Amino acid sequence: MRIPRAPHRWSVTPKQAVAIQRRMALRVDTRACGRQFRLVAGADLAFSPDGKSCVAAVVVWDVGARCVVEQRVARRAVTFPYVPGLLSFREAPAVLAALRKLRTDPDALICDGHGLAHPRRCGLASHLGLLIGLPTVGCAKSLLLGDYDDPDTRRGARSRLIDGGETIGAVVRSREFVKPVFVSVGHGLSLDEAVKLVLACSTGYRLPEPTRLADRLVARVKRAGRGPAH
Repeated sequence: MRIPRAPHRWSVTPKQAVAIQRRMALRVDTRACGRQFRLVAGADLAFSPDGKSCVAAVVVWDVGARCVVEQRVARRAVTFPYVPGLLSFREAPAVLAALRKLRTDPDALICDGHGLAHPRRCGLASHLGLLIGLPTVGCAKSLLLGDYDDPDTRRGARSRLIDGGETIGAVVRSREFVKPVFVSVGHGLSLDEAVKLVLACSTGYRLPEPTRLADRLVARVKRAGRGPAH
């Protein structure tokens, strides 16, 4: 997958990173794109025990055929400290490296993280979406910020995630009687489209299949030590 170089450096100070996020947030597009998403990539990553490196996995999943098309792994040194709200500066370089290894061009990307549901409206999904030029969705297991009412227990039920009077995402029940996931626009599509994509990729588990499989892959690589970087 061909991805242009980031328009900013990754080795920056936290203050500089905040400024970068604020600039990028102004470019996030939340309009409906009207596209059909067949090949959906899911991204997840894990850190080494010492926190000095991370491994990212990307799995491309065919929504119609319900099968894996391609999967890639990349390992990168961590050059940015752990700062809540600035995790994309630690995580994005490894995810981008894994995406660049893809021979398949996905139609969209789902991240195990947040997009607009972020203090500066530029979480990992938004950051990546702006860099790769694809519709991206944040689908997180836990809340970063905002208030919401619990959605109904049926699959597909949703409620608004609100921060400061602004709807920043949706709380979605991807599986009946299971904890909801937190869905937000990354870039290049509407919230309704983001929710529909997550549900279309949900096959009976809490997480959408592309990110669930990426999570399993990165866990296997981490258990194996250095593992293959392919």
